[in-house]
Amino acid sequence: MIYLLFSVLSSTAIFVLFKLFSKYKIDTLQAIVINYATAFSFGLIFNDAQITVSEIIQTHWFIAAIGLGFLFIAIFNVMALTAQRNGLSVASVASKMSLIIPVIFGIYVNNESTEAQKLIGIALALVAVYLTSIKQKDNSVVTKSIYLPIILFIGSGIIDTSVNHFAPKGNIPLFLSSIFGIAAIIGFSLFAYKSITTKKRFQLKSIPFGILLGVVNYGSMYFLLLALRVENTESSTIFTINNIAILALSTLVGLVLFKENISKKNWIGIILAFIAILLVTLA
Repeated sequence: MIYLLFSVLSSTAIFVLFKLFSKYKIDTLQAIVINYATAFSFGLIFNDAQITVSEIIQTHWFIAAIGLGFLFIAIFNVMALTAQRNGLSVASVASKMSLIIPVIFGIYVNNESTEAQKLIGIALALVAVYLTSIKQKDNSVVTKSIYLPIILFIGSGIIDTSVNHFAPKGNIPLFLSSIFGIAAIIGFSLFAYKSITTKKRFQLKSIPFGILLGVVNYGSMYFLLLALRVENTESSTIFTINNIAILALSTLVGLVLFKENISKKNWIGIILAFIAILLVTLA
């Protein structure tokens, strides 16, 4: 469970950094591009195998890595649009509820266990996600641009499922580096286009924030894949624990560091999240 703990901490750090982006008025796209370039570099640093570009292209996961690189950028933009048009709560619920997609995939495709205790834990996790995500004064509108949260839900679930399904048992850094590298190329292209059309200048302060984001972003994916590769563990269990633990911890961090208001529903969601973790872990 140490890998899962590091994944949860890394993902929570991403939440903290995005909060700081708003505080210090960091250009999100610029930081995101640097983030992917940093994560790409980390993958190369930790890769200990001598593999040529031609060999990478011939791997069974290369086409999937290209698709995931596109998805990483696309779903990030969909998440931003969902938060703007439907509210933060809708965006949070849609992205975290997507855990049900890799869970169902693990149960029906990989024939993972379906004990009653585990299924109850997963059901509680979904309730916990909803209750923890509901924020006061959010002005969420589910019916406005309804296609956005649906795309976010499906896209987030596909990313989690695909990363786990296509990741090799060995040389995870190279796999992640390929995904982040493709996302970086797409991101740089988008940034170049926006710079030409809007004449917006690059902010130097985006660099350190982008690097920090890249470090924790790589860590969240790397440690999650290590957790999924631990013997006698099931992906449906790992994804359930990972998603609700991130949401619960992020909510508590928001309370402590950013003085965010937590409603009674949020507290109930946090309590249910810990109960769900216990049920799924002990199942």
